[in-house]
Amino acid sequence: MRIEIKVPEVGESITEGRLARWMKAAGDSVQRDEPVAELETDKATLELPSPAAGRLGATLKADGDTVRVGEVIGYIEEEVTPAAQTAPAQMQPKKGLMSPAGGPPEPSGSVGVAPRPALVPAPASGMEAEPKPHEVETPPAPPAPGPVESPSGLQELDEEVVPMSPIRQRIAQRLVQAVHAAALLTTFNEIDLSAWKTLRAAVQSVFQEKYGIKLGLMSFFVKASIHALKQFPALNACIRDNSIVYHNYFDIGIAIGAGKGLVVPVLRHAERLSFAEIERTIADFAQRAQANRIELHELKGGTFTISNGGVYGS
Repeated sequence: MRIEIKVPEVGESITEGRLARWMKAAGDSVQRDEPVAELETDKATLELPSPAAGRLGATLKADGDTVRVGEVIGYIEEEVTPAAQTAPAQMQPKKGLMSPAGGPPEPSGSVGVAPRPALVPAPASGMEAEPKPHEVETPPAPPAPGPVESPSGLQELDEEVVPMSPIRQRIAQRLVQAVHAAALLTTFNEIDLSAWKTLRAAVQSVFQEKYGIKLGLMSFFVKASIHALKQFPALNACIRDNSIVYHNYFDIGIAIGAGKGLVVPVLRHAERLSFAEIERTIADFAQRAQANRIELHELKGGTFTISNGGVYGS
């Protein structure tokens, strides 16, 4: 039985993505829910599971193609049960039946009649016989192509065109939108972190031994941001239609540079997390971002974002 592989719904604002690659080849055996393809959207990279056990059949889309939500991109040839695979036994010809050629009856137990050899007519008079092997001349090889020239007569440059991933396309769109729609303003403040450095040096070994992770900058930044947002709740709010929505919780987005672009996973209810829990969660985000394993629900609903340029030398 043929089962369709469809592009699933991956978010209310996502209507299409890019088929990054097929993880199985046509004819490969697959189990139910085993990943068969990788889909890139402007939010994250997802694995598409097989809807049934069987073999990967025809694929309608190739690596790199743009696909829409709900579109069929291939098929799974579902495995049938052994009972369904058992064909009815062939009926044996009865004794005394004449053969198809009208000759004597076939012996008992025969399962078929051997086909007669086809009669090949002799070549008509005047027709040329096929050439002998030594009479066939090999055509000359075509000349090697020269430099490709543009219509202007100039030699084309050696270039490589690589399509942008959906994530990078969305980043480019958002940057252009920000220039046209946002009031751009950057402020700089220098902060004396000597007290933090002294504290961190004093407790680092004990902290790492107890919690299995180093005490970094980000947990302090998260705690400091929450403290400030409690004093200025409008900075933790958003505009919804014609109303201002004040959030009484603190879902802090942490900007992380992944292999395919910037992602901002969210620390849910960061006000409830300890320093160690914040450091562990951010470390997990960073590891999974590099492997393109951030889930879509982890990128939604942030109320405030902290950028992290320190890893780039800022």
